[in-house]
This record gives sequence, C-alpha cells and structure tokens, in this order.
Amino acid sequence: MIAADGLKTGDKIPSERELSERLIVGRSSVREALRALELLGLIETRRGEGTFIRDFQGNQLVQLLSTFILQDEKARRDVKETKYCIEMDCLRLILQKAPRPYLEQIYKMAEKAEMNDDEFFHHLIQLADNHLILRIWVILKDYYHSQDFEKEIARPEEYRALLDAIAAGNEEMAIEKYKELRKMSKS
Repeated sequence: MIAADGLKTGDKIPSERELSERLIVGRSSVREALRALELLGLIETRRGEGTFIRDFQGNQLVQLLSTFILQDEKARRDVKETKYCIEMDCLRLILQKAPRPYLEQIYKMAEKAEMNDDEFFHHLIQLADNHLILRIWVILKDYYHSQDFEKEIARPEEYRALLDAIAAGNEEMAIEKYKELRKMSKS
C-alpha cells in the first residue's frame, strides 16, 4: 500500500480506520501490525498528529538480524561465506548479462587509490542488475562490518585483473581472480 500510494519517508500513513477498510481486516489486526512496524523502526506515531513513515536504514535490519538470527558463532561465520557466495554469483550474472560498456567506468574507479573494497563490489553487484541480491549483499556487508571480521583490502591491480577477466568473458578466470583477491584457498 505504501508503494502503491507513492509514500516515502516522512509521509503520513492512513488512519487505523482507513487501513482497516482498505485492507478488509479488523482494526485490532491493523493496530497490532502497526505496533510491530513501529517496533521494527519502520514507522513512528506522533501523538495528536498520526503515524509517519520513518527513514529506514539497513543498519536497523542488521541489528534485527544480529538479535534474532545471528546469535551463534556458526551463523556469524556463515555471514562471510554467504557474502562471498553472493559476490561470486554476481560475477556469473555479469558475464551472462554482458554489460561490458559499464566496465570502463568501474576500471576508472578501481584505479583511484581511494576506492575501497565495499565500493568496488557495490558497483560490481549493481552490474549484475538484480536489486534483491544487491539489498541482501548490503545487509550482509553491514553485518560483516559490525562484527570484528578482518578488514578486506585489495590493491587496484587486483581489481583490474578481476575486471579484465570479466571483460574477456572468462568466468573461470573471473572466479580465480576473485578468489585471489579474497585470498581464498583454491577449491
């Protein structure tokens, strides 16, 4: 309903009564759902004014994940592995979709000394042109950084070698260069 009505951060959402009528559910169900959304930090209620959409940031989702799902040590380690799996799968998607004209932009950015690993992979994952994968990766990246994992640092020539493999359309080489960049053992 928020998307259909074109609502954005700061906009007021319909009243409980209107939501109940539009969704064809009881007001108690609407009230319960609104309470849950407020606990998640997605909306805020201002006395006498109404209920408004909050500025939702991924870090809130990271906090929720860490509170409920990622409590044990194995789950924490799995975050790194899952993040890497997503990055490698995005390399495959990029090669399938062949967005080679955009690679030149990333080449230029990768040459800049100030580009960090997150920025590089954010651009690469955008090339995979899958919004859901991008959102999942951002959440995993944020959680990864909220923990005490070792900082990932690559040199511009490592980025360039990976981009060269992508530009050549060589999946095997791209995965190999990715693993070298991530200092992963060959498997």
